Amino acid sequence: MHAEVAGLKRSALARLKDAGNPANSLESRFDLAYNFAHALCLAALRWHGYRAGNRYIVFQVLPHTLGLGPEVWRVLAKCHAIRNLGEYEGDLNVDERLVADLIEACGKVAARLGGGNTVTACVFLLIRQPEEAADHPAHSGCITGL
Repeated sequence: MHAEVAGLKRSALARLKDAGNPANSLESRFDLAYNFAHALCLAALRWHGYRAGNRYIVFQVLPHTLGLGPEVWRVLAKCHAIRNLGEYEGDLNVDERLVADLIEACGKVAARLGGGNTVTACVFLLIRQPEEAADHPAHSGCITGL
């Protein structure tokens, strides 16, 4: 199980840098950040020995898997609904604020899952100074930070 959780963390963190890169389209940044969040939340669920039958479950159980409150899981659940509209109906309606809120929620998930200060600092930089975050050397340390 440890290898599976580690693989999910690596998969999530591979998306972190590009999610905050303003050169990427807003839709791409949303997709990358959403998948970052899903992979980390799934890792938390698997760490506790469970599997989800539906994608959204990993967000709804955050109070139990990581002790995170509604200020985090509601953002992630909203993003899941928006992602589904985009995937299944071609209606992906995202804006800068939503992507920033999503990345901030990702930072809280990463910090609870064991991301420590490296990931939290990278997520903070992605939100506050995305143009500088694109080339920030600390992102390479994020993968080893989790």
